[in-house]
Amino acid sequence: MYTSEQILQMVNDGIAAMKYERTPQGLYAPVKYVLSLGGKRIRPVLMLMAYNLYREKPADILTQALAIETYHNYTLLHDDLMDRAEMRRGRPTVHKMWDENAAILSGDAMLVLAYKMMAACPPEKLEQVLKLFTETALEIGEGQQYDMEFETRDDVQENEYIEMIRLKTSVLLACALKIGAILADAPCGDADSLYAFGEKMGLAFQLQDDYLDVYGDPAVFGKKLGGDILCNKKTYMLINALQRADGQQRAELESWLKQTPERSEEKIAAVTDLYSRIGVGELCNEKINDYFRQALECLEQVDIPTERKQPLRDLAQALLNRNS
Repeated sequence: MYTSEQILQMVNDGIAAMKYERTPQGLYAPVKYVLSLGGKRIRPVLMLMAYNLYREKPADILTQALAIETYHNYTLLHDDLMDRAEMRRGRPTVHKMWDENAAILSGDAMLVLAYKMMAACPPEKLEQVLKLFTETALEIGEGQQYDMEFETRDDVQENEYIEMIRLKTSVLLACALKIGAILADAPCGDADSLYAFGEKMGLAFQLQDDYLDVYGDPAVFGKKLGGDILCNKKTYMLINALQRADGQQRAELESWLKQTPERSEEKIAAVTDLYSRIGVGELCNEKINDYFRQALECLEQVDIPTERKQPLRDLAQALLNRNS
């Protein structure tokens, strides 16, 4: 069995070795740039770890793991363009480094490259793998659309938010695990349990992002705190704060939601204080821990020896304990 650290090194080496020999280079330079920015590489690591539960050579499906990382970075490239974000992992985003047209076209190329690499799986697995990958890609688009629609709504409910982050974030983690299991000829029940494990872990992971944006250590988190507060993003924290606030707290919160960016530091401090008084930080942590517990229950249902599942359990624990 490989550790998650060993598999991450395998993924990073694979990305570094990727060749872009087609022309024009102007199309592929942003692709290479985006993939060189690093990151946790959680999705390809999960795919290879799921495969390694049943097969001893995870490198046999490295191409498919790189496909899912390429797809994930394609979504980030387009997200950055839609959000007009200027930085990604401490470096300029593609539309700032090049321009918006380059970001659109290179992102499209990444999507096609991801499908090309995913389709290089064994022929007998092709239909099953591409069906899951395609359904996941559609769900991610649906999640992004919900997220956009929430920006103009003041009545977003918790269950709607959870479904949005399930689609936008969780399903790709779940897909990575299940494809790894499919390619390893795992029993259908195990593949489904690994999918559920990834889905619940993804929900905990995204809710933790909500929490860390408010209460994280900026030196460790890697970015300034309060970004979600400044743009009035409909997070788990804000939705529950609006629903649980008393009359005076709600009036204060709604007043700050209308404030202009010139009072950014004051707004972040005031809204954070309101969150603390209302208790949504504790509520969010309870939800994170509940999804983590559900994730481990799903992993427990995978019918292989406990010791072989330990690396996945350790990775999940590390993700839960992260502060960045």
